[in-house]
Amino acid sequence: MNETITYFEKEGKENTAELIRLVKQKVEKTGIKYIAIASVSGETAMKLADEINDIEIINVTHNSGFKEPNNSEISDEMIEKLKIRGIKTFRGSHAFSGACRGVTNKFDGVSPLDVVAQTLRMFSHGVKVSCEISLMLTDAGMIPVGEEIIAIGGRAHGVDSAIILTPVNTANLFDLKIHEIIAMPRP
Repeated sequence: MNETITYFEKEGKENTAELIRLVKQKVEKTGIKYIAIASVSGETAMKLADEINDIEIINVTHNSGFKEPNNSEISDEMIEKLKIRGIKTFRGSHAFSGACRGVTNKFDGVSPLDVVAQTLRMFSHGVKVSCEISLMLTDAGMIPVGEEIIAIGGRAHGVDSAIILTPVNTANLFDLKIHEIIAMPRP
């Protein structure tokens, strides 16, 4: 399949609407059944649901304590709004950092997962996030291993990267297959 990749001039939330439009086209063309989206507040997941129907959307937010101990960056009200729209929300440790981040912060080191994450960032931060959330969701049993999905990510606010991949559990990290980049910011 000779598909064209859309490249955004820079990363950021200003690409969100166009990225959602491109993802919608891809869903209509491929029949993919799952979209994983990284949306800390849930707002971008809600925008996605406003445009795309008849597909399972799973929102991935930061784990509690990501910024402040015992603090969740997504409100219970937003989780309920997403649930009403049929969107599940996952809140858990990041696949590429999690407990490893605690060790590297304490001992000023680098973990092998830091290397994996940095390598994926060579494409874009959103591509790294997309791979990471797919691993997190397969480990949680929220998306099936071995079925192509669309994963969407970005940095901080909004989204700017979308890929088609076949997710795996984190124990099989290097079996994850990226099949297609739908869009990403130009490096």
